[in-house]
Amino acid sequence: MDSLIIQDIYIYPIKSLGGIRLNEATVEEKGFRYDRRWMLIDEEGVFVSQRSFPKLALLQVELSQDALKVFPKHDPGNFLLIPFDQEGEESVEVVVWDDTMTAKLVDAKFDRWFSDFLGKHVRLVKMPESTRRLVSPKYAVRGEAVSFADGMPYLLIGEESLNDLNQKLEKPVSMDRFRPNLVFSGGKPFQEDTFKKIKIGSVDFQVVKPCARCVLITVDQETGIKSKEPLRTLSSYRTKGNKVLFGQNMVALGEGVVKIGDPINISE
Repeated sequence: MDSLIIQDIYIYPIKSLGGIRLNEATVEEKGFRYDRRWMLIDEEGVFVSQRSFPKLALLQVELSQDALKVFPKHDPGNFLLIPFDQEGEESVEVVVWDDTMTAKLVDAKFDRWFSDFLGKHVRLVKMPESTRRLVSPKYAVRGEAVSFADGMPYLLIGEESLNDLNQKLEKPVSMDRFRPNLVFSGGKPFQEDTFKKIKIGSVDFQVVKPCARCVLITVDQETGIKSKEPLRTLSSYRTKGNKVLFGQNMVALGEGVVKIGDPINISE
């Protein structure tokens, strides 16, 4: 059997904006360090997504020494620096799907920058350490908390699963459509569907549920343009119970560091 090796590691510090590829990442309960700890909300406190605003795909995020750098992919000179430790005094209730939680407003100058870019009034919020948004009890192993992610702290996808999909598409798509945290090489298409407990480097993970996909995967991350693919093709052979499945959600059973090149060891 092919060895399974971590080939890509991604974080998405601001929910719904571009991801960052890292050589290594620190595993924390809520997700990788800095992953989806910031978020844009509308006037009702509901998160703003590429589902409604595909233009968000055009905003890239980078990690600098002590701040997030945010800029339009086609205008990198127009950038924001958001210090990691900056959060305002004012708390606000925010909504991610069925969950309501407390977040901190960051700074009105950031709100203006994002609002100007989107043409819609939005605010930037940060999840303080004191906020514990619990993973659904149906999937939690030890009562884990999660960041502003859609529902789970970690998403794992095999490169061969994407290759299998791309063989069926007229125009191949890249992995960034699916916003994984971890991508591995080797193995067979959709081998991750069979995982239960795995170890990556020194960290154990529990695979808890397949990831149901939506129209977000139809947004080209380079152009911000929506189409019908790859959701149409994926739904033709990866639908189960009215859900289109691609990738596996996980919780971490410990903390540590994972690196590109780490093997995946299947525990059970």
